Amino acid sequence: MIRVMVAHHANLVRGAIVALLEQGRDISVVAEVENAHDILVAARKWCPDVVIIADIDLAGESSLPAVAEVRSDLPECRILILAGRCHPTVLRAALSTTVHGLLFKDAHPSKLAEAVRKVAAGHQVLDPDLVLTAATASSGMLTAREVDVLRLAAGGDDVSRIAERLNLSIGTVRNYLASTVTKLGARNRIDAIRIARDSGII
Repeated sequence: MIRVMVAHHANLVRGAIVALLEQGRDISVVAEVENAHDILVAARKWCPDVVIIADIDLAGESSLPAVAEVRSDLPECRILILAGRCHPTVLRAALSTTVHGLLFKDAHPSKLAEAVRKVAAGHQVLDPDLVLTAATASSGMLTAREVDVLRLAAGGDDVSRIAERLNLSIGTVRNYLASTVTKLGARNRIDAIRIARDSGII
């Protein structure tokens, strides 16, 4: 029996995944969690064979730090992430955590149980379209100056202070910050900082 834990912030989505998996007689869902904070705690408690994280972004918080924690603390536990058509930078960050499976969220339902079985058996399951997107897209690459500006913003400096420290005009700093938001596919500056941190950019 393959013991599975499912993480997703939406009850309806999580419940649908659980119902789908439990149609297979060789799969048992032993735990469900709603947020990234609970992933490691639940994994330690239930010791699942496979942890399914049904979204890289769980209710506005990246699940990737939790993935890294599980990989470190429970190396025998396999990780399968379901990803939407998110930004290439985020996909690259997910792949860099050495997940065992990365599958499109809109894949056919039958592929999920198949992926769980393969991952549990020690194989790696990576959707080729997701890998290609992460490997070839360059729109998310920040320039060195954009990284400098975003790093200072992440450290708490306001626009005026960043301009002073980098010897730039305030308008230029604002332009750099706006471009990082666009390139990272972020909702705002705070979201751009989160994505950049999760991706190892800053």
